[in-house]
Amino acid sequence: MWYVIQVINGREDVMRERIEHMVPASAMQELFYPQFQTEIKVHGEWVNTTKPLFPGYLICDTADPRTVQQYLLRMDDFARVLAQDGQFVPLAKEEVQLIGGFTHRGDRVVPMSEALKDGDQVVVTAGPLLGHEGLIKTINRRKSTAYVELDLCGRRVTTRVGLAVLSAEQRLIRNLKRRSPNCRGPLHRTGRIPDPGTKSWKKTCRIKLNLQQISP
Repeated sequence: MWYVIQVINGREDVMRERIEHMVPASAMQELFYPQFQTEIKVHGEWVNTTKPLFPGYLICDTADPRTVQQYLLRMDDFARVLAQDGQFVPLAKEEVQLIGGFTHRGDRVVPMSEALKDGDQVVVTAGPLLGHEGLIKTINRRKSTAYVELDLCGRRVTTRVGLAVLSAEQRLIRNLKRRSPNCRGPLHRTGRIPDPGTKSWKKTCRIKLNLQQISP
């Protein structure tokens, strides 16, 4: 089962390595630092990046959290298995599905979800958030992130995951670039429509489209 280990914020990677050296493999099947994929704008173009899913927390796959905690207490650095009322509590089922359903051992980066903007409504169409829309509290379309509220061993924690909110035209272009070898440049890499007038816009695609005549 998955349990949460709290460490000092900003030292997650360092602590993961130290804990792996301290705790024997027989007591811990996996220890990872969950991250999520999103997009940021660099010099006018959208590029993929990863960010921490739970800053200050690691996830440990173990059947014996008490033994893991005993080894953590021997360390000079702060690290502890989260507990509630003196009992070690595994990660909630929905959170396990959100992370485990779209990642695998050795690659614990939650991919971006996609959503379609329909007037004032935003409808999730693909990715980890599909079927988990109730977790979403707010959406920052400019930063391609959704703020979700999760349960970490009895603690309600607000965190971010990647969410690309597309208009019907942007979704059409993204689908087109997946099918057509003629699309090049930033559109082919990210599926985003560059800002009109920029070099990226001028060399986005070699074919002309009439978006009003093509159904999404």
